[in-house]
Amino acid sequence: MKITSKILYVGVTSVVMLAASCSKDPKSPGLEYMPDMYRSPSYEVYTTNPNFPDSLTMQAPVKGTIPRNYTFFNYPSSNEGYEAAGRDVKNPLPVTEENVAEGKRQYEIYCTHCHGSTGQGDGSIVAIGKFPPPPSYSKGNSSRGGAMRDLTDGKVFHTITYGINLMGAHASQINPEDRWKIVMYVRQLQNDNKPVGSTTTVSTDSTTVKP
Repeated sequence: MKITSKILYVGVTSVVMLAASCSKDPKSPGLEYMPDMYRSPSYEVYTTNPNFPDSLTMQAPVKGTIPRNYTFFNYPSSNEGYEAAGRDVKNPLPVTEENVAEGKRQYEIYCTHCHGSTGQGDGSIVAIGKFPPPPSYSKGNSSRGGAMRDLTDGKVFHTITYGINLMGAHASQINPEDRWKIVMYVRQLQNDNKPVGSTTTVSTDSTTVKP
C-alpha cells in the first residue's frame, strides 16, 4: 500500500511539474527554479551600472593592452610624424583591381563630401559655401592646389589616420587595411583617374602640404 502511494505521489508530481513547465509561448522556458543563479541581469552598453566605481557599463580596456590583430603605426600626430611617414612609409597592399575598387568604395563613403567624387575639392559640404575647399588631387588643377598631386602614400595615410587642419581623424571609423585601400584610390585620382600600377612614381618632396 505504501509503495502504491509513493508511486502515485511521484506520478502526480511529475504530471504537475510537466504541466507547469509547458507554455503556449514557444519562447518561454517554462517553470524555472532560482533563475537568478544562471540567468543574470544584463545592462545596456550606455546605461549606468552600479557594479563599477565609475557607474559605466562599457569599461575602457586595461591599460597597456592592445586589440587582437592590431596594426601599429609608429608615427606621431605631429608635423614631424607627417614628414617621416611621407618619407618612410609605403602602401603594403598589392595594387589590384579589387583593392582599388574597395578603396573607391571607402572613399565615396568617407571622403567625397569634402574632396569630391573626382578629388577636385568640390564635395557636397563645400558646395553649400560654409567650408573652404580642400586642395585638388588633380595634377592639372594647380589653381585649386595641384601640390596634392605629390602627396606620398605615407602622408595620405597619416592624414587619414590623424586628420589635419579642418579634416578630422578617421582612425576610429576606418580600419588600417581600408585606409591603405583609400590611399591606393587617392593615388589613382592623383594620376588623373588613370589606373595606378605598381611602378607608378610620384614626387617625394619634403614640402608639407596641408589638405
